[in-house]
Amino acid sequence: MIILVAVVIGGIYYITSGFFRGDNGIPDGNPPDGPATEPPAEDPIKVRLAGLTLDEKIGQMVIVGFTGYEIDDQVREMIEQYRVGGFILFGTNIRDAEQLLELLNSLKAANADSKLPLFLSVDEEGGRVSRMPAELTKLPTNKVIGNVNNPDFSFAVGSVIATELRAFGFNLDFAPVLDVNSNPRNPVIGDRSFGAEAETVSRLGLRTMQGLQSGGIISVVKHFPGHGDTAVDSHVGLPVVNHDLARLQALELIPFAAAVDNHADAVMVAHILLPQLDPVNPASLSPAIITDILREDMKFNGVVVTDDLTMGAITENYSIGEAAVKAVQAGADIVLVCHSYSEEAAAVEALRRAAADGTVPPERIDASVYRILQLKEKYRLNDAPTAAVDIKAINAAIGEVLGQYTGE
Repeated sequence: MIILVAVVIGGIYYITSGFFRGDNGIPDGNPPDGPATEPPAEDPIKVRLAGLTLDEKIGQMVIVGFTGYEIDDQVREMIEQYRVGGFILFGTNIRDAEQLLELLNSLKAANADSKLPLFLSVDEEGGRVSRMPAELTKLPTNKVIGNVNNPDFSFAVGSVIATELRAFGFNLDFAPVLDVNSNPRNPVIGDRSFGAEAETVSRLGLRTMQGLQSGGIISVVKHFPGHGDTAVDSHVGLPVVNHDLARLQALELIPFAAAVDNHADAVMVAHILLPQLDPVNPASLSPAIITDILREDMKFNGVVVTDDLTMGAITENYSIGEAAVKAVQAGADIVLVCHSYSEEAAAVEALRRAAADGTVPPERIDASVYRILQLKEKYRLNDAPTAAVDIKAINAAIGEVLGQYTGE
């Protein structure tokens, strides 16, 4: 007996035919020797993963920075010898709009013979953490956005940041900041946060993330599990946060949970020590934080990125190679190494050795690289050059957003 069954998916009704079994377990309808169904198609991400060498896999797990306004032999080595998965640019790499466009296009061209496109990333939060050329109108801090307290404004800001970034050829933004600014003595977060209330940060941060995503930019929310209640700048030393899991769940984790529940693509993990959860390892190197809390408790299946491993919180306590291996063992998919060619090379080489001797097992590497390839495919990353940038049009779009919501 063929039964029509109404199924509701995403608010849309689908009518499907189904076969209901009788008491004897035999389906009513077509006999058992009916036409065979087609086997499921092979997972294209697994096919691509299988085609990578071990060195290529390890390279995908590293994003690096460099010095200067142009690529040089060290940058080419990072691509050709170390097979890195991407680059991060800072203000010291950006002189003006024309130079930035040329730099990003040259990185793509240098990667033309690689099997996979590059992550081309930046910290573009608005406010004081902005890397974009001076020709572009500056966007307000998250504190200002928090004071406006309009989710539509947050989405519009995220969307217009995406417009800026895509115009030059970027595809990944380490933003928004989801830290709750609960400590007024915090030296590093401050006005980078949407506010001191978890609900405000959740609502506005989520919409900024979605605005970036809607514009085709990968959003990496940060700094998990929360950098808001620290009194030490992790660029200089290792902050210690003496909160237990119950406290984190009641405040710091709320915005990250909202992001995860609403399809966050990637999460950056902070260099902060939480002794009640892991008395030895900072969050960025901690299985208790990354695997137990973020992966298992919060069910996050996206890409996990460490904060920069050349920050003082790490370099004062670990060698770069040790830190890179520990981060991957803890569950990180990508290690971020922003400064120093020698440190970047050392991180890749340490991961290669750990993979070769089984310190990091093959299945651990494949799990991370699968997630990375999946993310690159989701956003259709490619190394095609970007055409000229229309600065006037971008500034007009920024002006419209600011005028609508702040009266500027």
